[in-house]
Amino acid sequence: MATSSLKIFFALSILAVILIAGWYPFKKRLREDKHFDFPLGETLATGVFLGAALLHMLPESNTMFINLGYHYPFAYIITGIIFLVFLWFEHLGKELYHHHDANHPAFAILAWLMLSIHSLVLATALGFSNEYPVVIMLFLAIITHKWAESFAIAVQLNKSSLSPRKSMAFFLIFALMTPLGIFIGWYFEHGVETNSLFDPILVSASAGTFLYLGTLHGLERCVMVERCCNLRDFSFVIIGFLLMASVAAYV
Repeated sequence: MATSSLKIFFALSILAVILIAGWYPFKKRLREDKHFDFPLGETLATGVFLGAALLHMLPESNTMFINLGYHYPFAYIITGIIFLVFLWFEHLGKELYHHHDANHPAFAILAWLMLSIHSLVLATALGFSNEYPVVIMLFLAIITHKWAESFAIAVQLNKSSLSPRKSMAFFLIFALMTPLGIFIGWYFEHGVETNSLFDPILVSASAGTFLYLGTLHGLERCVMVERCCNLRDFSFVIIGFLLMASVAAYV
């Protein structure tokens, strides 16, 4: 029950951060994207995501499949499929951006869809975890970059030709994805005993999302891809990974 109370507090905290970060673009109806970064926080989160995927979620999902009698590597296949789906979404978004007006609603809606799915799956992983160290580390990793995602999606929605009412509706749905995901994860971990394929599939999907955020997406935004040899920032990726490795030794 203590972990449940902690998850409720985390869900409300993340929701508050999302709403506060997205408030300014809606107030000002920004005409241009004034992007800003929190590079050290994002790189640390990248390492945490990578460690959580490889050291916690993927092995756990594989063990669940084996315990259910499935010895084929379904966990790795599902993780890989989710990884490739998000990679395809990101490339599709870049193509839309380069071949259409930046104000075209398709780009904003695609960005909203991708970030909403990210939020739902990541939050579900948090809700599904029941060890204190893992729950806390996942919360810190999520909230570290959630404010930037919220601000970015609010800017994109307000830059598009969508009406203010539709933009606000899309943003509120995005904001609710994280609390909803935490509830879904908690429900299937503590609320019901499924003992079915849903549990390992859910963990595998989370692993694929975390793996993508911890590699191509996270490293491209932060270090070593666009800004080569930034070893100071890259060291925080290593720190985040080692933190999850240390957690794995005690759970």
